[in-house]
Amino acid sequence: MNDFERLDAWIDAHFDEEVRFLQALVRVPTDTPPGNNTPHALRTAELLQAFGFAAEQHAVPVQEVQALGLQSITNLVVRRRYGEGPVIALNAHGDVVPPGDGWSHDPYGAEIDGGFLYGRAAAVSKSDFATFTFAVRALEALGAALKGGIELHFTYDEEFGGEAGPGWLLRNGITRPDLLIAAGFSYQVVVAHNGCLQMEVTVHGQMSHAAIPDSGTDALQGATHILQALYALNRDYKAVRSKVAGIDHPYLNVGLIAGGTNTNVVPGKVVLKLDRRMIPEEDPAQVEASLRATIDAAVRSYDPPRGGKDIRVEVRRLLLARSMVPLPGGEPVVQALQRHGEALFGEPIPALGTPLYTDVRLYTEAGIPGVIYGAGPRTVLESNAKRADERLDLEDLRKATKVVARTLLDLLRT
Repeated sequence: MNDFERLDAWIDAHFDEEVRFLQALVRVPTDTPPGNNTPHALRTAELLQAFGFAAEQHAVPVQEVQALGLQSITNLVVRRRYGEGPVIALNAHGDVVPPGDGWSHDPYGAEIDGGFLYGRAAAVSKSDFATFTFAVRALEALGAALKGGIELHFTYDEEFGGEAGPGWLLRNGITRPDLLIAAGFSYQVVVAHNGCLQMEVTVHGQMSHAAIPDSGTDALQGATHILQALYALNRDYKAVRSKVAGIDHPYLNVGLIAGGTNTNVVPGKVVLKLDRRMIPEEDPAQVEASLRATIDAAVRSYDPPRGGKDIRVEVRRLLLARSMVPLPGGEPVVQALQRHGEALFGEPIPALGTPLYTDVRLYTEAGIPGVIYGAGPRTVLESNAKRADERLDLEDLRKATKVVARTLLDLLRT
């Protein structure tokens, strides 16, 4: 039996324990919002301590957390040092969107049915708390001579952009790994992803009685004019193609519209929230400037109905998440994951980009080569991630744990 087979055997022998570990994590809610995530971090630290893993607890100051509209964040760092050499971080996030309606299983019951574990965050990404923890345990149980080290980064701000998660750890000098493997969501090795710009556009008019609409200015009509200008951009975006496999073109979505006071009142204020996905080749500053120019031109070209006044518009940036791009030095990680993934899953494992965005970009922005890989199905949709009945195929968890353990051995063996 070679070392890779010994790793596999250890994971098989401890797989029931790994599943119980994941179930315990899923059963502690981390709905974000409201974002009271410290209780989950404390429970995770308790579980890790039982394995002999001391988890540093880094509480983000309350005022910073509340400024994000959340309640509590405590990020965890576990450091395992074996000798001189590169430090590999394994990052997964514990925060997750609320479960919503339509579940046939308790979203926090962590029930197993037909070989699947059901629950919110079972697939994205509490599953990789388990993948990464048990991959490290298997590696250390092997007893091989190792160089470098491993850090587990379990963070709680991915849903709101990551600035209070990995971003906070990096900015405060708490960690500076040499390489990164972050929580995955498919069989693929993800090497790049889109960026995201989110903006709030507030259109001000003047309320009036619906019986005498000319005495006011309809903010909704003005907002509709702006919306038409924004949506027209999508036609042009389709002609802008990314060179990264798996990523197509930029696009814009208006995901929230709110305004008005009653059906018999001309609305005096309407708020739009838009989401602009950026391909890796785009400059975020230019994208934002272009959007602001489009909105400004629409405001100037708007002709209010007879008697109405001009609308007034305020534009505020809500989020700027830059793209994740491949960095030099990450190739050995990608190649090892692909090699072992193909051996264990029995099919080629592509290295691609994804139109999603994640907090992994914060590591690559800091110059740390990173890839996304972990437990997941062939496609995100198969897992029902962020939908009702989110689930994880437990055999995918088993195989992904083996792939990560083998990869760590490849990278850290002396």
